[in-house]
Amino acid sequence: MSVWAIGDLQGCYDVTQRLLEKIRFDPAVDTLWFCGDLVNRGGQSLETLRLVHSLRDSSVVVLGNHDLSLLAVGARTEEEQRKVNPDLLRIVQAEDRDVLLDWLRLQKLAHVDRDLGWMMIHAGLAPKWTTQLAEKHAREVEMQLHGSGYRKLFRNMYGDKPAWSPGLSGYDRSRAIINLFTRMRYCTPRGRIGIEDKGTPGTQEQGLYPWFEVPGRVERDLKIVCGHWSALGLTITQGVHAIDTGAVWGGKLTALQLDTDELRVVQVPGRDVPKPVSAPRPPARRPASEGTSEGRPARQGGPGQRDRHRGTGRPTPQVQAQAHPRNADVTSDSE
Repeated sequence: MSVWAIGDLQGCYDVTQRLLEKIRFDPAVDTLWFCGDLVNRGGQSLETLRLVHSLRDSSVVVLGNHDLSLLAVGARTEEEQRKVNPDLLRIVQAEDRDVLLDWLRLQKLAHVDRDLGWMMIHAGLAPKWTTQLAEKHAREVEMQLHGSGYRKLFRNMYGDKPAWSPGLSGYDRSRAIINLFTRMRYCTPRGRIGIEDKGTPGTQEQGLYPWFEVPGRVERDLKIVCGHWSALGLTITQGVHAIDTGAVWGGKLTALQLDTDELRVVQVPGRDVPKPVSAPRPPARRPASEGTSEGRPARQGGPGQRDRHRGTGRPTPQVQAQAHPRNADVTSDSE
């Protein structure tokens, strides 16, 4: 019997199947923990959602921001639904959409197994949240998701503000909780999220810190596994195990075994992402002696092309292929 946490799938069905084969997953005895963002961008979101739904008796799921977006889309009118990207549109137009979306809506924002010693979330925790407080606040939103008023929650869910404060109430409180659990990467010591900062540490606005390194944070009594922040690569620090390694961007899909004292990581290559087409070379200049103008050649691969991922949360291949933590048992396909 093994317990495996798996990073963001984001609609990468074929990649997910390869990883399950590599860890030799047996649904009769093993358990999977999915760190959220099951869907979107990978092109096979319907197949991926059906797969995870079929494994529901041997898996645990926490909701990510893309999962909540799918649920919000599913609660809209058909006319509004037709405006979404084709990957999500296939889900909301599928014959089994109600079965899939009703099941997804009943999943958690945080999962805790104190006997195992682990907590699973999608993105992050407020600096002053203990694991007990995090569970409490997750349940607040889960009650709304699981109740009859979930459509109203979806209509009021979007927005970057307010920052978390214990005195918040109503949908402001729910929105702040959701943003922490599903959107956070950086924050201030007082818990304000740096929503626009999505790159690697060192690129963020002054005064922001990775949520797991922010000064003044509380000590937590459980190890934490999470996804969401693909630009980090595989990162294990401060009791936090961040395992979104950018499968949807051509990185890797990562599984981390939770029920062992050893650090065991298994990875498979992510989705095939077409390489960007290089700009054509400019015509060679004729020598000035031939009477032609000496116009400067067009510049190729300028900053806008080289750094097109910067600040978007889309890691470059170099970021995705980060070195593994020291002393880790890492198994990775090279296919």
